[in-house]
Amino acid sequence: MDAYKTKKVLVTGGAGFIGSHVVRTLLNKYPDYRMYNLDALTYAGNLENLNDIEEAINYRFIKGDITDETFINQLFQELRFDVVIHLAAESHVDRSITDPNAFARTNILGTMNLLNAFKSIWKNDWEGKLFYHISTDEVFGTLGDTGFFTEETAYAPNSPYSASKASSDHFVRAYGETYGLPYVISNCSNNYGPNQFPEKLIPLFINNIINSKPLPVYGDGNYTRDWLYVEDHAQAIDLILHEGKIGETYAIGGFNEWKNIDLVILLCRLMDEKLGRKAGSSEKLITFVKDRPGHDLRYAIDASKINHELNWKPSVTFEQGLQKTIDWYFDNQEWLDNITSGEYQNYFKKQYS
Repeated sequence: MDAYKTKKVLVTGGAGFIGSHVVRTLLNKYPDYRMYNLDALTYAGNLENLNDIEEAINYRFIKGDITDETFINQLFQELRFDVVIHLAAESHVDRSITDPNAFARTNILGTMNLLNAFKSIWKNDWEGKLFYHISTDEVFGTLGDTGFFTEETAYAPNSPYSASKASSDHFVRAYGETYGLPYVISNCSNNYGPNQFPEKLIPLFINNIINSKPLPVYGDGNYTRDWLYVEDHAQAIDLILHEGKIGETYAIGGFNEWKNIDLVILLCRLMDEKLGRKAGSSEKLITFVKDRPGHDLRYAIDASKINHELNWKPSVTFEQGLQKTIDWYFDNQEWLDNITSGEYQNYFKKQYS
């Protein structure tokens, strides 16, 4: 969409897993954009994810918290962003179970701070402006053995995390209806790929297999998820940003359902091959553990809308993406070591102080 050329684009949560891929994708593809990355650098924010572009003349990192209303208002008044791509969120379900208030603060109140600031600076002068809210398929709850989530699926969140994201989706939509704020929303399936923080299943298990540590699988392992390679997600976000329709929701999935236990067995096989270990060695590390409360049985997305309207589809199969992910973690052992040791949290001080 030519209206966005030379505009100021803010990505919240841009030092995180998905956010860093979005920042890099847009920065490399649209050199006329002025890209701003706002991140609080909590435990999952890692500026090492973007060390290859941090010197770019049209890129600026801003350390700040979206829950700080005064800071957000001042920032928007100063820089007057034309486009907001909102990724900043607390996102780990287990953490939401132990501290739901933190998820309400960031995912609901933080989103409202951004909406209010965006609305305040433009005051209905919406030409060429957009608030793009990126959400999750978990807002739809759980599926049985059949069926798919679509853009029309009713919300039925089952965890504090998904409830907080459902609420933020509703606020974005309400600001569109009430104030005319131009928005799009996308709900994506489970992402995986390079730079993912190793508390999530795939990088955690890659690291554990390397170090011959247990692979904890919830319940019987028969929970099903749809997996989306993160670079494919970034490409979908780019398409929605430029070609999506204002006020629409887009479901982004990988057409890629896997039961957790089958995924882990595949990962073990690929890791044994990569490490030169005897076939079946890593499978012996699998340990079944007590199930997570409120664990959703199955997620699966019907991504027909974005496929038909915007001509998007995943570029890799799950096996291809998983192999690329494994190769990346092996090629970036220092990155993984810095996460494990906590050294990554000193990167901001070294580079920006």
